[in-house]
Amino acid sequence: MNKAQLRRQAAHMRKSLFDKGYLDEQFIELEELQDDANPNFVEEIVTVFYNDTARLITNLEHELRSSPMDFEKLDDYMHQFKGSSSGIGAKKVKNECSRFSECCTARDAEGCFRTFQRAKQEYKTLKTKLEAYFQLAREAAQD
Repeated sequence: MNKAQLRRQAAHMRKSLFDKGYLDEQFIELEELQDDANPNFVEEIVTVFYNDTARLITNLEHELRSSPMDFEKLDDYMHQFKGSSSGIGAKKVKNECSRFSECCTARDAEGCFRTFQRAKQEYKTLKTKLEAYFQLAREAAQD
C-alpha cells in the first residue's frame, strides 16, 4: 500500500472513531498540541492513559469485591477513571463512568457491577481501535 493510501485509510479510521462516538473534541485538542518537535505527543498521552486506567481498573475490581461495598471509594476511583477518559476524549468510556457514579450515589451495587463491566469493555474496544489507528498513522508517516 502506498503512502497516500495509508494516509487515507488512517484518516478514515480516525473519522470513524468520531462518527461512532468513541472520541470527542478533546482528542482534537490533543492533536492540536502535537507538532514536529513532538510528533508522537497524542500517542504518548494515550499510553499514559492506558497505564493509569490499568491501575484504576485493578483498584475498582478490588473494591467491587469488598463487603460491604465502599461506594465513596468506588466513586473516587471512577472519578479518576472518568477524568483520565475525558482528558483524551474517550467519550463512550466517560459516559459509562458517569453512569457508574450515578449507581454509587444510588448505592446500587448491581448497577455498579454492570456499568463497570460496560466501562471496561468500552475501554478495551477503544484501546484496540486506537492502537490500530496509531499503528496505521505511524506507517503512513514513515519516510
